[in-house]
Amino acid sequence: QALELRQRLLGQDHPDVATSLNNLALLYDSQGRYSEAEPLYLQALELRQRLLGQDHPDVATSLNNLAVLYVSQGRYSEAEPLLVQALELYQRLLGQEHPNVATSLNNLGAFYVERKRFNDAGPLLVKALEMRERLLGAEHPDTVRTRQWLERLQAEMDSEEHS
Repeated sequence: QALELRQRLLGQDHPDVATSLNNLALLYDSQGRYSEAEPLYLQALELRQRLLGQDHPDVATSLNNLAVLYVSQGRYSEAEPLLVQALELYQRLLGQEHPNVATSLNNLGAFYVERKRFNDAGPLLVKALEMRERLLGAEHPDTVRTRQWLERLQAEMDSEEHS
């Protein structure tokens, strides 16, 4: 309903419409309704690129969300370049000390853990954890999540070492 209202009031070509598309896609994504989420993520990305330009944090957010969807579907070769691009955009636009940069570092690090690319994962997750502890505090749910990824990384490395 929010999407339809924004489209009617603001027209199809408005950044707020892209936000509504993205939010609806996030909902579908969280429900495992990937085939419904993907076209909305793509629409939001296209709108944001066209209206805000390639160099905008909202474009990075769209890239990240689409990448996370692809990971959920096992579409790893499509996800990785989007995760890298989102991280580079966030770093360039928001600086090195921003929660979105930490999230992006975490997502790419987690991706590498999933793909068993442990040497790539470790430095990203350590940096994400340090940043999140500084910016959000040690007990923040995002900080805890990064710590869990680091623990999983260590467990998987130990497991591979013993096999």
